[in-house]
Amino acid sequence: MTTESAPTDPVPSDPAPTDPVPTDPAPATRAPAVAKSARSLAWTRRRHSVARFWREYRTHRAGLVGLAVLVLIALAAVFAPLLVGSDAQSVTGAPGDPMESPSGEFPLGTDQFGRDLLGLLVWGARMSLTVGLLAAVLSVAIGTLVGITAGHFKGWYATVIMRITDWFLVMPTLVLAIALAAVMSGTIWTIILAIGVTTWPTTARLVRAQTLAVESRPYIERAQALGGGHGHIMARHVLPNVMPLVLAQTTLVISGAILTEATLAFLGLGDPTSVSWGGLLQDAREAGAVSAGHWWYLAPPGLAIAVVALAFTLCGRAVESVLNPRLGASR
Repeated sequence: MTTESAPTDPVPSDPAPTDPVPTDPAPATRAPAVAKSARSLAWTRRRHSVARFWREYRTHRAGLVGLAVLVLIALAAVFAPLLVGSDAQSVTGAPGDPMESPSGEFPLGTDQFGRDLLGLLVWGARMSLTVGLLAAVLSVAIGTLVGITAGHFKGWYATVIMRITDWFLVMPTLVLAIALAAVMSGTIWTIILAIGVTTWPTTARLVRAQTLAVESRPYIERAQALGGGHGHIMARHVLPNVMPLVLAQTTLVISGAILTEATLAFLGLGDPTSVSWGGLLQDAREAGAVSAGHWWYLAPPGLAIAVVALAFTLCGRAVESVLNPRLGASR
């Protein structure tokens, strides 16, 4: 007699190994990579824009001539202590006799104190360029702020601010600058402030017109619908679109600021402790160079003012033509 054994359950075998399921990295690790990629993309676009701008700018011969002149004058102003010495402005240590005509030792002659006019002309470039640049930056900054806010908010604010702008426009700029410079202390900052706060209305009207054109575009409505506030729209959408106009306007305002500084210095409202081209003209007038026929005292600073103003104007026209090709400016 045989007995049957009870069936036994099969022993379960181990499951076959499987590859781990890939998981996405944590958001905390993805965010820096995305931000870095966005920044690199933005810098790449900026570099391409600068390269494209320079390619277009190089096609304007007048703009290149103006830029070369400005670079030479700026280098001379920066390295004035090395080129003419730091004692060129000293009255007590003047190397020549008063009112010497141009010679091999003094290529542009001397002033009423015996100082070398060439050295004074180089040192004066520092003052004139500094005042022109800073005053133009202040003027354009005020005009840009007023123009963008007036074009964005509209309503009673735009009405009031534009009436103030119109009042500044009809008032003689030079008269206002003279009044401010006369009631304030005669320093370089006074001149910068006097020029900056009286020459912004033209920029304000141009920027306001451009702001109105930008804000009529559909993407501004989409930004507002997505919850973009006033500051976001003005800073991220309007300002980048008006910056080409602002840059072109800055180069044009600098030449006017230099001329205004020279006029104020010629009228005796400049900084008496600094040498500027307008101050040299004032010294020549007081020394009787006009009636005495000392042309070498008058011609160099006057020509320097005219050349720098013309160079900035040429650069400004070229920049304006590159940023706004529809103008069709000559090359």
